[in-house]
Amino acid sequence: MAFVTTTKPQGATALITLDDAARYNALSSRMVTELKAALSSIRDDRSVRTVVVTGAGKGFCSGASMSGDEAPEVARDRGPVGTVQMFQEHLAELILAIRDLRQPVIAAVHGGAVGGGLALALACDLRVASDDAFFASHFIRVGLSSCDVGTSYLLPRIVGPTRAADLMLTGRRFGAGEAEGMGMLNRVVGREQLLAAALELAAAVNANSEYGVYMTKIGLWANLDAPSLRHAMELENRTQVLGTFTGNMAEAGQAFVEKREPVWKSM
Repeated sequence: MAFVTTTKPQGATALITLDDAARYNALSSRMVTELKAALSSIRDDRSVRTVVVTGAGKGFCSGASMSGDEAPEVARDRGPVGTVQMFQEHLAELILAIRDLRQPVIAAVHGGAVGGGLALALACDLRVASDDAFFASHFIRVGLSSCDVGTSYLLPRIVGPTRAADLMLTGRRFGAGEAEGMGMLNRVVGREQLLAAALELAAAVNANSEYGVYMTKIGLWANLDAPSLRHAMELENRTQVLGTFTGNMAEAGQAFVEKREPVWKSM
């Protein structure tokens, strides 16, 4: 039985579901391998404009699990340090695969998203949660550091360093309401409305041009690390100049005059 399923419930949006509900969708070696394969298959599929990631069962993802799992191929026949190092890199590559996906990714979180599950949600471009969702940087609660699989990079940039320090140093659980107040979530809805809310957000993204969405995702995250405003604006300038050659700006103007929705040209 597959631990990850991919469907297309709506137009140009792919839905990736973590499906190991018995273990609260723990990020086992197999789960990570299947998730990376699903993302790889989507990356160059131009019929997919956005991706929603969610979990089956009672929660989104309970974090990394190595107990009783077969090690990923890269970690086999190694000593103790090499085995753990390769598993750690296997997991870290999943976070990078989400971040590097051409399409915007929306996390639809219910129940728990803790440890690696929190990191998985943080790696997504947008996050929608049900009102019963909760989060925790649990790494520190098991004797490790809360600096794991991208959390020390992503969380301070999303909620600010002071709040991130609180969450990472205590490892405490925080709910959807607090997460929304920190700016970590784009929407909080009832459990029954979660998938619909995520798909609605995806549809709003899909309504824009292929070029516009693609270059906005690239520029947004590239400029998060820009060393200065001038550096960021130089990238913006070239992106906008290139965009004028798609013909979509002229189409948007014509659509406005004709009081209709634009018909975007593909890249």
